Amino acid sequence: MTTMAATSKGGPCLNLITEGLGNQERKINVGVGGGAHSVGIHAWKGFTLRKREVRGGWLAVKASSSSSYQSVDQIQRRVNGIKVGKRGGVVDVPIHAFKLGRFVEDRFVYRQTFIIRSYEIGPDKTATMETLMNLLQETALNHVMSSGLAGDGFGATQEMSLRKLIWVVTRIHIQVDKYSSWGDVVEIDTWVDALGKNGMRRDWIIRDYSTQQIITRATSTWVTMNRETRKLSKIPQQVKEEVKPFYLDRKATVAATNDNHQISKLSEETAESIRSGLAPRWSDMDANQHVNNVKYIGWIMESVPLNVLEEYDLRSMTLEYRRECRQSHLLESLTKMKASVAEDSDPENTSTFGRELESTHLLRMQEDKAEIVRARAEWQTK
Repeated sequence: MTTMAATSKGGPCLNLITEGLGNQERKINVGVGGGAHSVGIHAWKGFTLRKREVRGGWLAVKASSSSSYQSVDQIQRRVNGIKVGKRGGVVDVPIHAFKLGRFVEDRFVYRQTFIIRSYEIGPDKTATMETLMNLLQETALNHVMSSGLAGDGFGATQEMSLRKLIWVVTRIHIQVDKYSSWGDVVEIDTWVDALGKNGMRRDWIIRDYSTQQIITRATSTWVTMNRETRKLSKIPQQVKEEVKPFYLDRKATVAATNDNHQISKLSEETAESIRSGLAPRWSDMDANQHVNNVKYIGWIMESVPLNVLEEYDLRSMTLEYRRECRQSHLLESLTKMKASVAEDSDPENTSTFGRELESTHLLRMQEDKAEIVRARAEWQTK
C-alpha cells in the first residue's frame, strides 16, 4: 500500500492511497466535492502516474512499479529512536530497543513504559489488580535481563543458574491510588535492596505517564529456591556479591501504610464464603514449573461476594505465599469480609468519609487443606 500526494488548483492537498504494486488500474473516491477538477499527481519513487480528471468525486489512477522500488528489508528505519537495518538477512538492533526499558539514577533504577491494552482491563474499563501485578513482574524480569546478570533461569542471575537456584516471592504488598484506563500509558520504576541475611526486597512505583503522578506503590520479599529439590536455600555469597552493586536503600511505600502485620488464618468456621474445585490449567504454569504467583489473585477473587466486586475498588492487597501449587492440585478459596472506617476520615468531609471494607483470604489445597496463600485486602467504595 502506497500513499501519494495530489493537489488541485484552488483546492486542498489530497492524500491518495493505491493498493498493489502491479500495472493494475485503481479507482479511488477522494471526496473533492462536485464538479470537474484537474488534479496533478506528484510522482512517487518507483511509480509512473498519469494525470487524470476528477469528475463527481472519482479519480482514476494508474500506478506501475519500476526496478527502483525498494523492499521493506532494504529501507533504513528507526525503532524507539535506534536505527534498524537489514544485514545478511538479520535485523541488526539491540534487543533492549524493543523492551522500552532503560536505567536511570546511575543504573540503580530500571524504568519501563507500558500502554494499557484492551485485554488488560476489567468490567469497569480499568486495569485489574492482576494486570498491575503482571506489569510489575515484567519490569522486574527485564531489569535483570538488562543488567547483564541474567543466567539461564527465569529472572535468575548467572551465579544462581550455576547453582540451580531461582527466585521465589514470599510476600508482596501493593497500594493503588488510581487504576489506569484502556489506552493510558504508565511508567514503572523498580529497584532492589538487601533484606536481612537471606532475602532481597524489590520495590516498584507506577506513574501516570502524562501527569507523572504516582498512582501505585508496591514492595516485595524474595528468597532463593533450588529448582530441582524445590526447597528454599540460603542466598550464596557469590550471588550477594553479584547483585550488591544494584542495591538502593529506598522504600516505595511509607512505613505507616505498609501492611507488616501477620495475616490470620481462615477456616470453615471463620470464613463467610468458600469456593471449591478451582483447578490450575497448563497455561497457569510459569517457566519455573509452578503456578505463576499472579494467578492466585484470580482464585482469591472467586470467593469475594459479587456485590463487593461491583461496588468497591480494591485499594491495597498483601499476599503471603506459603507453598507452591502445581497443575494437578485442586484448590479452595476462602474469604471473610468486615466493614471499617478509614482512620484519617473526617465525618464532616463527604469526599473522604465513607464506608470501607477489609477482607481476609486463604487459598489452600482442597484435599489436605495445606495453605498456599494468605491474603488481606482493603476496599473502597467506587
